[in-house]
Amino acid sequence: MANLEDVSNEVLMTELMRRMRCASKPEKRVILIGPPGCGKGTQSPILKETHCLCHLATGDMLRAAVAAQSPLGVVAKQAMDKGELVSDDLVVGIIDEALHRPSCKKGFILDGFPRTVVQAQKLDEMLAKRGEKLDKVLNFNIADSVLEERITGRWIHPASGRSYHTKFAPPKTPGIDDITGEKLIQRKDDNVAVLRSRLESFHKQTSPVISYYERKGLLANIHAEKKPDVVSKEIEKALDFSKSPVNAKHKSIWFP
Repeated sequence: MANLEDVSNEVLMTELMRRMRCASKPEKRVILIGPPGCGKGTQSPILKETHCLCHLATGDMLRAAVAAQSPLGVVAKQAMDKGELVSDDLVVGIIDEALHRPSCKKGFILDGFPRTVVQAQKLDEMLAKRGEKLDKVLNFNIADSVLEERITGRWIHPASGRSYHTKFAPPKTPGIDDITGEKLIQRKDDNVAVLRSRLESFHKQTSPVISYYERKGLLANIHAEKKPDVVSKEIEKALDFSKSPVNAKHKSIWFP
């Protein structure tokens, strides 16, 4: 843990102001479901910042647990070293562990999990034990043809990570980075064949999960093909944060 004496006043005051702003925010627990390229990566940081939620990407969390050699991370590494899949219970345990962090006090955005109905049920059980429940599941609806256009048109500058798109954000000179003049590349999986395979797997895997949450009355379909600012407004309407009552037991001021 960092020594607060070595943290600048500017950083301390910025964090203090953030925590004061977050204190009055209602708690929300949200799942994002959507295929690659649907815009979840654009909307997640906006939700996180605006509503003081922590962003839980299960792949990143699993890698972090392994790197930190936490008890769950050690078990996960043993499974991966054997070429086995990490169990659903273990992934739910890692999520549960993360929810104890102060940054998750106001709720979370869960991305990449659950992928099956069994995982969804296990997540529900874990939250119930914590006295919590999901508030909304956002399904980023978008046609496969739109995703093909979005993803196959992407080009990147490998050294900096700058990204371009042949239609939506083209470089000044085709195939050339605007800043360095170096050549742009396409990722190996940014092609039609790979994308169609990934989309087929996604639809087959997640359709039952979407139906599961729809039956529970938690699903909100988002028109993800629209411009990012329009999608953001649609998400806000679906979550309806402004009208969500604050539970009485959480009315007192606390700092996440």
